[in-house]
Amino acid sequence: MNNIFDIIVIGGGHAGIEASVAAATMGRAGTKPVSVALVSMDTRSIGRLSCNPAVGGTAKGHLVKELDALGGVMGVIADKSGLQFKMLNRSKGPAVWSPRSQNDKDLYPQYAQELVLSTPNLSFVQGSVVEILVRKDSVRGVKLADGSELVAQAVVLCGGTFLNGVMHTGLCQTVGGRFGEQAATGISDMLASYGLEKGRLKTGTPPRVALESLDLTKTEPAGGDEPPLPFSHRTASVQNRIMCYSTYTSAETHEILREGFEQSPMFTGRIQGSGPRYCPSIEDKIHRFADRDSHHIVLEPEGLATNSVYVNGYSTSLPDDVQLRGLRTIPGLEKVELLRAGYAVEYDFFFPFQLRFSLETKAISGLFFAGQINGTSGYEEAATQGFIAGVNAVRKVRGEEEFTLKRSEAYIGVLIDDLVNKSTEEPYRIFTSAAEYRLLLRQDNADRRLMKYGHALGLIDSATHERVLEREELTRQTLDFARTTRFRPAEINEYLAEMNEPIISEVSSIEQLAKRSQLTLKPLLERANWQASIGQQDMTEAQALALATVVEQAEIEIKYSGYIERQMKEISVFAANEEKKIPEALDYAVIKSLSTEARQKLTRIRPQSLGQASRIQGVSASDISVLTLYLR
Repeated sequence: MNNIFDIIVIGGGHAGIEASVAAATMGRAGTKPVSVALVSMDTRSIGRLSCNPAVGGTAKGHLVKELDALGGVMGVIADKSGLQFKMLNRSKGPAVWSPRSQNDKDLYPQYAQELVLSTPNLSFVQGSVVEILVRKDSVRGVKLADGSELVAQAVVLCGGTFLNGVMHTGLCQTVGGRFGEQAATGISDMLASYGLEKGRLKTGTPPRVALESLDLTKTEPAGGDEPPLPFSHRTASVQNRIMCYSTYTSAETHEILREGFEQSPMFTGRIQGSGPRYCPSIEDKIHRFADRDSHHIVLEPEGLATNSVYVNGYSTSLPDDVQLRGLRTIPGLEKVELLRAGYAVEYDFFFPFQLRFSLETKAISGLFFAGQINGTSGYEEAATQGFIAGVNAVRKVRGEEEFTLKRSEAYIGVLIDDLVNKSTEEPYRIFTSAAEYRLLLRQDNADRRLMKYGHALGLIDSATHERVLEREELTRQTLDFARTTRFRPAEINEYLAEMNEPIISEVSSIEQLAKRSQLTLKPLLERANWQASIGQQDMTEAQALALATVVEQAEIEIKYSGYIERQMKEISVFAANEEKKIPEALDYAVIKSLSTEARQKLTRIRPQSLGQASRIQGVSASDISVLTLYLR
């Protein structure tokens, strides 16, 4: 076996897939290819959906769309294996619309494995890494359990929940990273010996139940969108193939589950790690929200060729007999059969303040961390980190400048900026509320924002990039048309009256009218023969779909123009502060007017700019004023 590579990626989860495929693929873009090895314990575990077989969700869907615009692969795999597609939060503004898909738990890893194993310049190595080899604070490869060594200039560690992983069900503990798979031991302690600070977190998964044991007549159907929309720009169309079902727990459910609290690893202290606050276990919800008599449960089929159903909302590590008794009090689950009990998994992570924005560790040159090892939760958060780490591993090997995204450019930028600058006391999950500029960072304009970077990295082909540029030009033309085309009262008042909108007494532009709550842009454009003016009369189905996207983009920009202008001004201030660089070797101890906490945080994180310093938890506005004066 060849044992010399440019880059080694450890772990075949969502972070590992994106890191290895991006690294191997961008190496073919007019430069000498890099050789990549993906090391995993088992080929069959690549891309496994260890918790909910779903992709996307609130803000998570934004990450998938951004990843796709950059040239990542999660969106493509999700589209191919998708069973039900839905755009969440449609009742709210476009800033928080988020795509989500329910996926086949067998097809997703199958397509992921096919992709990985067919990617040129990417070799799969089956084995368990027991040591990361370091010389003079620089990575030089890895050592496997069989004693063999792989040599590389950069290593991307995507450890998932496997680093010293322990699974809990009631008082029963099993060493492992997830059901049926062994843990990775030794690496955490080895990295800690280099001064990297580690902690302990936990996550969990609900029970799986048999479809034929459910009485779905007692539940409410929860279908997908029609027509369903794909994640990826590379997917022509998708279809809904399953129905999910909604039900609720009851006071009786909660009473039964409380009986098991004395055997809960959470409440008995067996689990030391913090769990995700925004995706709590059912026992945590009952404990924290004691005044609530019920909690929402969604029954989600796990695939077309399985009878397994995922009980979303019932994540638990209670004893399996207590889990089953509680389930049987839920409408539709009175005779339910348990296929696999829920469990919690506790694992090591490394505090991400020890990373650069490229996700390279500060302590060991050439070593990158991605995914749950950085204290995050979720497939999508892991995948985007894997992509950034893989791209920067290539740039490290080539001696190029690191690739990063600002929080004003992408949710990926928000995610990494939050990880580096804020303390990690629980698994981090992305939310739309975390993005100050969320009206600009919508899921629908991810390609407009980011495809230029994917093209520059060699991960988006020129034809695809050109189509986005053409669409951007059409959007500009449409906005210009809306601003300059005006209706006289006699031409539009009858239509306004039909739409229950006040009539006009003077000439008004399409842009002015489109801001009204009852009016949409497309009918106004059509009344003014807009398609002829921009040369788009005779179109193919694909062109018509692209034009519909153009109209949607233009309408959002018109209706939210005031807010967008305000956010653009805020970004100008943000960018100015990002340009004010802080010397890496600055001694914060000599700046006497800084608060003690600020001095400690700034010394530990070593921000690259004044803007970054201002976002560090514990650094106040007065501390930033002091630092600004000192830097001047």
